[in-house]
Amino acid sequence: MPKSPAPDTNPPVPDNAFQALGLDPRIVAALTALGYEEPTPIQQQTIPPLIEGKDLLGQAATGTGKTAAFALPILQRIVNEGRVDGSPTAVVLVPTRELAMQVAEAVHRYGKSLGVRVLPVYGGQPIGRQLHAMRAGVDVVIATPGRALDHLRRGSLQMGGVRIVVLDEADEMLDMGFAEDIEAVLKESPATRQTVLFSATMPPRIEAIAKRNQREPVVRIRIAKAPVKAGEAPKVRQQAYLIPRSSKMTTLGRVLDLESPAAAIVFCRTRTEVDELSETLSARGYKAEALHGGMTQEARDKVMRRVRSGDSELLIATDVAARGLDIDRLTHVINYDLPAEPEAYVHRIGRVGRAGREGVAITFVEPREHHGLRNIERLTKHKIDIAKVPTAADLKARKLELTLVALREALVTDDNEHYRVAVDSLSGDYDPVQIAMAAVKLYHQATVGESENEPDVVDVPTPPPRNPWSGDKPSKHPYRAHDKASSDGSSPLRRGKGGPNLDMTRIFIGAGRESGVRPQDLVGAIANEAGVAGSLIGAIQITDRFSLVEVPADTADQVIKALGKSTLRGKKVPVRRDKSD
Repeated sequence: MPKSPAPDTNPPVPDNAFQALGLDPRIVAALTALGYEEPTPIQQQTIPPLIEGKDLLGQAATGTGKTAAFALPILQRIVNEGRVDGSPTAVVLVPTRELAMQVAEAVHRYGKSLGVRVLPVYGGQPIGRQLHAMRAGVDVVIATPGRALDHLRRGSLQMGGVRIVVLDEADEMLDMGFAEDIEAVLKESPATRQTVLFSATMPPRIEAIAKRNQREPVVRIRIAKAPVKAGEAPKVRQQAYLIPRSSKMTTLGRVLDLESPAAAIVFCRTRTEVDELSETLSARGYKAEALHGGMTQEARDKVMRRVRSGDSELLIATDVAARGLDIDRLTHVINYDLPAEPEAYVHRIGRVGRAGREGVAITFVEPREHHGLRNIERLTKHKIDIAKVPTAADLKARKLELTLVALREALVTDDNEHYRVAVDSLSGDYDPVQIAMAAVKLYHQATVGESENEPDVVDVPTPPPRNPWSGDKPSKHPYRAHDKASSDGSSPLRRGKGGPNLDMTRIFIGAGRESGVRPQDLVGAIANEAGVAGSLIGAIQITDRFSLVEVPADTADQVIKALGKSTLRGKKVPVRRDKSD
């Protein structure tokens, strides 16, 4: 039985909403110093029963304050019951390394005045450091399931004295294949433990885990998103663009230029697409970084440091890699690919609009995916507006708007007098308005690189009717049958303006994914070796062993000759006209 604290003849009257929940004054003081004013709904409902030691099953989305909802009761139970010799008091299982670090940091800040020892345990970090910390003694372990199981097998994680086990974002851990690891960790913990489970969704398998591992009575709490008050705009502006797959890259560039995000996450489905898109964006002048599960932990750490410091503005990521990330600078989430499950959409857009900040969620939807958007709307109970793709005129207007903002800032400063002599020397021959217009023009061209004589950007067309052509042979329409994923697993990518406005010829190149060929390799080789502008190159299709590239028909022989004399990824490869062309 926990020892009761000595009675206080003059007990303090709770003057803080957190203190009224039964939290120690030292914990309350830490929360006040961190700027916490009052508990969120999930914290109000979960903290009292968790302090009492009851099991709990909670459904809450990212950004509702659930980390503090389980972290604060853990700290309070350490205050009430003391530490456990040779074993942590609590073990928290999370799906990703990033979330482990985030939760560990939060627990450390909340319990710093208590001297609570917190250890994040995850893969990708030298295990020797973790073993040393375990031997020194730890109160709260925040671990990914795989690394927790590793420590159990080594005997470095002793579960005999564990009083609390928390499964945070349980649905994501199951999606990542950690079900057996979770069950193994729970099996090693005492049967008398308190089991706390949080999940954004509540599928049957989550209910099954709760039924097997939680004791009655189980407290069940569901926190819905707070309703938007009448006349109040939602914190996350959500909109979608209905576009063909071949127009995604062009549309992404338009959206980025128009929105000018401080920092954005662009979600893709696969690692390959993440790598291709990040390199394409980098080649076009954006500060883009890739993040996916195929990268080493050291590489992922470097990427996140650059994003958080502002050295990079775009993070191109898969769902798993971005799980648990909290980036203060983040203003936009862009779904380059529609998520496979509506619940994943909720997780994605939960990266922005947090802690009262506003955010923007933009989704690219292919015509055949329209039903997927409806499923998301049904789940979120929110209408997602279909927006018109920004036009070239929209981009020009946006650039001019940025110029006007800069000029207004310059006009309110007091250091312009030095330039009066230039204006005075011109005012005898020209009208002041003409002088001002010429100055604005020069500044605009110097800052945004836009000239009056610069050709207009080709607007993204609306999706055409279903292509009547079948097979791999290109049609005469701007969107070809092979713009979709091929049955042989090839990965097509639409590049440049070629095709719709030119007579195109398809070139066969005898190297593909197995040789490490990427779209940018093909574009670079054709542009540099054959002297064909990248904007004239049409559709690119890369299979395992060969690639197909569309080039203007009048340059085909020039391209074949030039590539035949050069190497691709360090090797000579056969180049010829495609026989089916």
